[in-house]
Amino acid sequence: MEVHADVDGSGVPLAVLLKRELWNQKVERPDILFGEANKSKKGEDFTLLMPRCHRTTGGGGGENAGDDDAISVFAIFDGHNGSTAAIYTRENLINNVLAAIPPNLTSEEWTAALPRALVAGFVKTDKDFQTKAARSGTTVTFVIIDGWVVTVASVGDSRCILESAEGSVYFLSADHRLDANEEEVERVTASGGEVGRINIAGGAGIGPLRCWPGGLCLSRSIGDIDVGEFIVPVPHVKQVKLSNAGGRLVIASDGVWDALRFQEALNYTRGLPAEAAANRIVKEAVTSKGLRDDTTCIVVDILPAEKLSPPLKRPGKGVIKALFRRRPSDEMSEDQMDRGCLEPDVVEEIYEEGSAMLARRLNINYPAGNMFKLHDCAVCQLEMKPGEGTSVHGNVPKHSRVDPWGGPFLCSSCQVKKEAMEGKLHSRNSQSAVQPVPK
Repeated sequence: MEVHADVDGSGVPLAVLLKRELWNQKVERPDILFGEANKSKKGEDFTLLMPRCHRTTGGGGGENAGDDDAISVFAIFDGHNGSTAAIYTRENLINNVLAAIPPNLTSEEWTAALPRALVAGFVKTDKDFQTKAARSGTTVTFVIIDGWVVTVASVGDSRCILESAEGSVYFLSADHRLDANEEEVERVTASGGEVGRINIAGGAGIGPLRCWPGGLCLSRSIGDIDVGEFIVPVPHVKQVKLSNAGGRLVIASDGVWDALRFQEALNYTRGLPAEAAANRIVKEAVTSKGLRDDTTCIVVDILPAEKLSPPLKRPGKGVIKALFRRRPSDEMSEDQMDRGCLEPDVVEEIYEEGSAMLARRLNINYPAGNMFKLHDCAVCQLEMKPGEGTSVHGNVPKHSRVDPWGGPFLCSSCQVKKEAMEGKLHSRNSQSAVQPVPK
């Protein structure tokens, strides 16, 4: 006679519960394998490759980072109008992000704090770079892997896609080209920028939509101080959790995506290890369109421990997912447990936000918001005395439910940066310019 035990009314057999617990104890952090390839036209693409990086500032990378302390960081910086912004961002962004995460957090708290820290790190990097008086800019696609959790922050038109172990494809970044994002066009114009195509005498505009002054095709980047503050560094952030079957990330600059469709790029990598896959993508992109721009690709395989090659998938099996599938709540069968399937091959969306408004991006609901020090500047982490900072909600309407005195708070220079990005300084200057001269 078979005996079953009910646990919280679930009716799951005791043998299955014990087997599941044993399997859960065996879940390990994934192996991270990666490869990079580049063909240079202007010399303005740069990458950051840190397979083992400490969670705290100053720790750097290296084999001495313990498993619980280690994260992996991969990024592409596609510079324009020179390489200064791309190089500066590569050297400073990771420390600015990690400095914005409070110390002594649990793994779950660290994951919850990361999206806000990425916003703060991007804005601080841009603000600090402005003091260099350099006019270059850069796109950024910044990937942090913590166990099976992948977090991607992006500004510009470099992209990151994920192919799960079953062959489904997910977009983890946003495209901030003005041609591709009507909401960003509206935001730029509302903040004081002008958007249009290049005009030729007696004819209609030609080429892609651009922001004037400056003629930049993007609505978000780091740098570009000659274009205007309405070109903001606030990143789109998406955070997902993979199943322990793993997956493959393809991070590439626009030199790749202008030549290859997403599924086409993935099809070229079938059965190839990460480095060979990156080289194949760059080769096919250059073959397709010629070397018109810097063309850079990073391929990262997130694999179950000791599985040293990606799973073979049949071409054409991949399906691009517009929406993420939530992790199913139903119990796995005993047969799945016997075959070692800890969880179905499902990508779970944890977080996604793309607003350019700092008040929305820096405000985190309870209890996650309580992890951050209330009177530290939410962008640059400057320690302030009570009453010194300005709330990010300081200008909310009176009927709003948001408490304008409850923080988060910004120091004076970061508050100026916030107002400039929102077009408020432009509006004030415009109003003062049209005021009549008193007689």
